[in-house]
Amino acid sequence: MPINTGLAGVSNDLLLTAVVIYALAMVAYACDFAFGKKKLPAVRTARVPALVGAGSVPASGGQATPPANADGPLTAGSGAAPSAEAAAVGSGQGPGLGALDREAVGRWVAVAVALTSAGFAAHIAGVVLRGLAVHRLPWGDMYEFVTALTCVAVAFFLGVMIRYRAYYLGLFVMAAIVLVLGLAETVIYTPAGPLVPALQSYWLAIHVTAMTLATGVFFVAAVIGVAYLFVDRHARRLAAGRPAGADGILRRLPGPEVLDRLAYRTVVFGFPIWTFGVMAGAIWADRAWGSYWSWDPTETWAFITWVVYACFLHARATAGWRGRRAAFIQLTGFGCLLFNVLVVSLVIPGLHSYAGLT
Repeated sequence: MPINTGLAGVSNDLLLTAVVIYALAMVAYACDFAFGKKKLPAVRTARVPALVGAGSVPASGGQATPPANADGPLTAGSGAAPSAEAAAVGSGQGPGLGALDREAVGRWVAVAVALTSAGFAAHIAGVVLRGLAVHRLPWGDMYEFVTALTCVAVAFFLGVMIRYRAYYLGLFVMAAIVLVLGLAETVIYTPAGPLVPALQSYWLAIHVTAMTLATGVFFVAAVIGVAYLFVDRHARRLAAGRPAGADGILRRLPGPEVLDRLAYRTVVFGFPIWTFGVMAGAIWADRAWGSYWSWDPTETWAFITWVVYACFLHARATAGWRGRRAAFIQLTGFGCLLFNVLVVSLVIPGLHSYAGLT
């Protein structure tokens, strides 16, 4: 079937609109840090239940012990029990983003969430229209892959924000989304076109979909991990009695324990999807190339990424590695993923070379 260039143009316009709306949402989240309420118990409380290896983290980032409130809400920086209102909101039992919740989190957060939702609507519409324009799933080249994974990242972030009232992550997630999606629309944009013969298989809907979903989830986990490192550094400086420096934003973020636990749960969610994607890719490789594993650069780095994330989960579950050490392992895994997407797939020749910009 011929490519529908009209739908492809509308898709591109919608994705550019999403970038603009996300940028406005980022500004609104920043305004909340600058002009919002100084004490936001509902926002600063996150109900992040403990999993295996997800106990509280001491300031040194070493061995940890399970917190007393492991199954309940965690407050931002102290072990004190949250207020009844904060606990209700943080546990997901409170109201949605209605009048009471807007009052609790502040009007800037309400505006930012509304803008994020509007941007996501334009984003998902752009991805869907791209698929309709090319008559296939819209992740057959690097441009489509990036637009799809950022859509997954925003969807996952909205879920985390609603589930854990993690509004404080909005500025950082939206900044990363605006940067990546903006680069996709300006630098790596690829006109709508047919798939190369090697990708014309139903396995595209299985393997590439799984990798897209997992990458979007790991994208959010990496943002949380970076935020954790800054918050942990701030907590260490305060504990040592040193000047905290410009800490206006850091003082309004949750404590490092909350961010550490949230990053862990995010990776736990994405890791099985990545595992399935690697396995599906091996099966597709056998169908297409006659071998489950060819040590192709892209599949090799996908496996390396899997190993690093597996080490992250294993280190937490068995060796008790939490805090900074665990964050560095997690970010190393995401670095391997980025290297695979941005360098291996685009520069190094291999069986996956068709997955580049053209």
